[in-house]
Amino acid sequence: MLSQKLSPRRRGYAAFMRILMAMAALSTAALVAFLLAYVLGKGIPHLSWELLSTKPSYLTERIGILPDILNTLYIVAAALGITLPLGVGAAVYLTEYAENKRLVSAIELAAETLSGIPSIIYGLVGMLFFCQFMSMKTSLLAGALTLVIMNLPTMMRTTQESLKTVPQSYREGAFGLGAGKWRVIRTVVLPGCVDGILTGCILSVGRIIGESAALLFTAGFAHSLNGFLEGLNSAGATLTVALYVYAKEQGEFDVAFAIAAILMLLALAIDLATALVGRYFKHRRNT
Repeated sequence: MLSQKLSPRRRGYAAFMRILMAMAALSTAALVAFLLAYVLGKGIPHLSWELLSTKPSYLTERIGILPDILNTLYIVAAALGITLPLGVGAAVYLTEYAENKRLVSAIELAAETLSGIPSIIYGLVGMLFFCQFMSMKTSLLAGALTLVIMNLPTMMRTTQESLKTVPQSYREGAFGLGAGKWRVIRTVVLPGCVDGILTGCILSVGRIIGESAALLFTAGFAHSLNGFLEGLNSAGATLTVALYVYAKEQGEFDVAFAIAAILMLLALAIDLATALVGRYFKHRRNT
């Protein structure tokens, strides 16, 4: 009925805008489909068990990415293990405890500013501070600490927005039953926003896995196979750094595309996990 009341000119303009938005959506979907098909098509044929389960051997000219996979897992575990408590703790303090609104605004502005800084700058600062000033040298631990600084604003802001979605009536009801401040936060507020916290964790994992510029300065390029503690204290290449080394330094584009296919599949898995977690907790709240 509304479209019948519009003038022909307005109806033409509305139809033109619908077509324009549809073309934009189709272009975006086509670009994603092209990237997926191109990377997976060139990478999956070069994936093999030997590539995934062995380490490089320069004597036999064998190429293996098992050390790079383990280094990626090590740096994800170390970075997330520090980012999660710091980010959630900072968000809880700013949302539930802080009374100085100017201080809260200043910290939020600082976090948003940190989120927009290029990762190469984080790598430079991490190299100068952690590797040289703190005498950690080039190591996965220095890279993990650099990634903590990069991902802390994202974790904090995501948790803050999730805490704000918990209705104030829940807090008032718990206070009315005689619960203390920390007990209300621990038993009412945090369980009510756990979906946002998990979403922040998943997004942080995706950024850690996909980061390369900062790790080139701090974690190094080594392909050595080490345990967790030994690996954190030594240099090591993650999958993204290994992709750069094989493609740019050694010209092994088949291996580079194989690693790119692995990273692409990991990105898809992370996106799927984010969607499933959000759907699960939404269904849980509705029921």
